[in-house]
Amino acid sequence: MSLLGEDKLEPLAFRMSPRNLDEYLGQEHILGEGKLLRRAIEADRITSLILYGPPGTGKTALARVIAEKTRAHFEWLNAATAGLEDIRKIIKDARSKKSKGLRTILFLDEIHRFNKLQQDALLPDVEEGNIILIAATVENPFFYVNSALLSRSQVFELKPLREEVLITILKNALRDQERGLGTMNIRIDDDALRHIARMSEGDARRALTALEVAALTTEPGEDGLIVIDLKVAEESIQKKAILYDKKGDQHYDTISAFIKSMRGSDPDAAIYYLAKMLYAGEDPRFIARRIVICASEDVGEADPMALIIATSALRAVEFVGMPEARIPLAQATIYIAKAQKSNACYRAIEAALKDIETEQVQEIPDHLKDAHYPGAKKLGHGKGYKYPHDYGGYVEQDYMIKKKRYYNP
Repeated sequence: MSLLGEDKLEPLAFRMSPRNLDEYLGQEHILGEGKLLRRAIEADRITSLILYGPPGTGKTALARVIAEKTRAHFEWLNAATAGLEDIRKIIKDARSKKSKGLRTILFLDEIHRFNKLQQDALLPDVEEGNIILIAATVENPFFYVNSALLSRSQVFELKPLREEVLITILKNALRDQERGLGTMNIRIDDDALRHIARMSEGDARRALTALEVAALTTEPGEDGLIVIDLKVAEESIQKKAILYDKKGDQHYDTISAFIKSMRGSDPDAAIYYLAKMLYAGEDPRFIARRIVICASEDVGEADPMALIIATSALRAVEFVGMPEARIPLAQATIYIAKAQKSNACYRAIEAALKDIETEQVQEIPDHLKDAHYPGAKKLGHGKGYKYPHDYGGYVEQDYMIKKKRYYNP
């Protein structure tokens, strides 16, 4: 028999889901007093929404709050398991209810899993108001949701929960006797509570799950007291999961921050983002290639050794592999972050390419043309060319018909 009793078989994170806006913690930037979304929920005037944010930040919980508050009929679908037939059935029922003056809200979890055809099936009825769509996704909707559907919805981003908010959620779960762990005789040390909150990476579901594991797997003492100390907390939460989808926002945002930190000469920030990518399982060859580009684009002629270090790191990654490859990657990252910076080479090639694209392509001067094949000299190729080494390594002569300056060191 469960220590919590037969009536508490659902996971703690599910049981502690907020029942109303007063119980909903965090996301003050969209749900604080006077904010648009809060006003719309309180007035039961919800329009189509897309809730976007990392796992455990309260997207589904917010949908449940809206379901409790609204006077509309509420339908739930998960895009991972639903298909077109499920959508069509709900839409057919919604049209029938609309004819009787009743609204239908469809909560669609993981909308990013729907393909274009499935998303398009929602469009006419969202536009006509047959359904009010509340979609949730961990992926950036501007990449994964059809633009037509986006234009008909308000997008709200939910952010990772602050550590103090998670601590409050955990304390509420420990006190709550109806849904939480309040019927168990538990004492948790402050450092253990804070460790769970910190290692949960803003994810309330992960924090509550770790607390429940700690409570249910710790043997009570002779006095019946379950003591959760730092060691128990560390065992309960184990290695934290970094939010890092290799094809999504975190991939592009993190590599962007990594490159900009090297460009901005901050070795500590650059190493931090390198560590994050490696921890999350990013391909080290991808990281090495970005370092090579940065060495050329942002350091360039200010320190030509940077490119040599970067390409050596790339070869080392391919030759050595992980986990040891993290060391040459770190060496190259720090070298480039500390190096003098110049983007003169980058600006030079960009300016030259622009001229090639937008202006008439210049003819090559006759004295620079290839004169090695039979008949070339009859065409005047190579005539008048001055071999620089005959003049001590440098001699004045025209290398372009129309003078241009691209390289500005």
